[in-house]
Formats: sequence, structure tokens, C-alpha cells
Amino acid sequence: MVTFERLRREHFEMLGRWLAEPHVARWWNHDPSPTAVEDDFGDAVDGLEPAEDYLALADGVPVGIVQYCRFHDYPEYVEEMASVYPVSPDMASIDYLIGDPQRVGKGLGTAVIAAFVDRVWNHEPDVAAIVVPVNSANVRSWRALLAAGFRLVAQGDLTPDNPIDDPAHEILRIDRPSRR
Repeated sequence: MVTFERLRREHFEMLGRWLAEPHVARWWNHDPSPTAVEDDFGDAVDGLEPAEDYLALADGVPVGIVQYCRFHDYPEYVEEMASVYPVSPDMASIDYLIGDPQRVGKGLGTAVIAAFVDRVWNHEPDVAAIVVPVNSANVRSWRALLAAGFRLVAQGDLTPDNPIDDPAHEILRIDRPSRR
């Protein structure tokens, strides 16, 4: 069972280790030092920025994180997306990682994504869709989204998280299920 709790500072040391793992560092491109983790995640933990960071737990064991935001809380993100896939105020996005390399490639990422999508539908009634841009070369990531029920809606160039990457991105979307 996958559950979530808000990321807290006591998780930062573990998060730094995860960010240093080669399979995470390749795509997240974050400095894993304590100072950089504080700089990158501290404001969200303190509620000083609109993004929300969650620790993902599988059967109570921390396995990764999910970042959640509304596109329109970040106008520069809306502007960048406009040329590839315009987003509206009722759309949100996520980013995610599985930290333990021994747990990668076993369906856990898909389970975390699916559980978090359910969380959004249950806690954010005004979110109509979740849209996730993923670097095209990060096949494992966008396949996990597809397996979690997302569909490919666009492809185009966006600034990559890692400057070594091509700007090509897959844009995936899942819509809130209709109520019956």
C-alpha cells in the first residue's frame, strides 16, 4: 500500500542520499548536499512556496518523493508550456522519484504515481487534470505515467532539467474521472 506524508526537514538527509543515487541524479540534476537540499526543498516544507512535497511510503517504508504544484502558481512554467501544450488554471503537475535503486523497475513508480493521482482527486476537487512533461529520453518515467493511466497528449521542446539532455519532451495527461 502506498501512502504519503508531507516532506519534513528530518527527511532531508535521506532525500540527499536519494538525489545522489545515479538513477536519480541523471534526471533530477540536483545538488545532494545538505545546504542545497535545504535551499531546494525548505521553502515548500515551510509553506513559503505553493508547491507541496510528499514523502511516498510503500507499506510504511519511505521509497521516494512526489512534488505537486498547480501550473498557474508558476507563471514562467505556464509561459514555457504554452508553446507545447497550453495549461489552464484547473491543471496541476507532479514530479517524482524512487530513491532506492533496488526498488526501481519493479512497478513501484507506477504504484506511487497512481496512488498520488487518487490523492489529488480526493483532496483537490478543483483540479480537472494532471499534466506532466517528461524528457523524451527518460523512457522509464513516461512509461510509468502511461501505466498509471496517463495518455500522451503532445510532444515538444522544453528546457530540460539536466542541461546534457535534448529539449524534446513527452507531455502526458490524466483527467479527473467523471462522477456518476
